Parts: sequence; structure tokens; C-alpha cells
Amino acid sequence: RFVPKRMVPLSFPLSKCALWDPVPMGDITGAHITYYRNPRLSLVEKTLRLAYRHAKQNEKKPFSCFLLGTLAVDEDGEGITLTIDRFDPGRQV
Repeated sequence: RFVPKRMVPLSFPLSKCALWDPVPMGDITGAHITYYRNPRLSLVEKTLRLAYRHAKQNEKKPFSCFLLGTLAVDEDGEGITLTIDRFDPGRQV
């Protein structure tokens, strides 16, 4: 809920049964993407050129845009590959 000039905690309606036990169990585990995997970045040249051209033509500095792609685990299971293959300049509004 949004109340002007005041933050209100998020609450859910009361229920007779819970889907999970909210009490923490076990040791803390790191969830950083490079903790268990070797990351690799692959960027399509056309996407990079489009983003560069858009940045040079843009009058506002800084500006926002989106780089879109896919994240895949390598066949050997030891690494991940982030392939960026699309550029979206976003909306000016």
C-alpha cells in the first residue's frame, strides 16, 4: 500500500496454514553468480554499434537504455555465458 509521506509495511491476510516455515535453517550461503561459476560475456557487434550510435546521437547525458540477452549454463556445468544480442533504447517519456 502507498500512503503519502509515510512507508507502510507490506502485510498479507491471515491464513490457517502456511506454505513454508519462515524460520531460517542452516548456514548462510553466498548467492553471488561468480561464487560457483566462471562467467563469460558475449556481445554481438551489431548490438554494440547500435548502442554506441544511439549514445552519440542522444542529446541528454546521461541516458538510459536496455541491453537484452540470454543467460546459459555451459555444457560442462562449470561456467555461465551471458550473450547480449539486442539493444532497446527505451522510451523518452
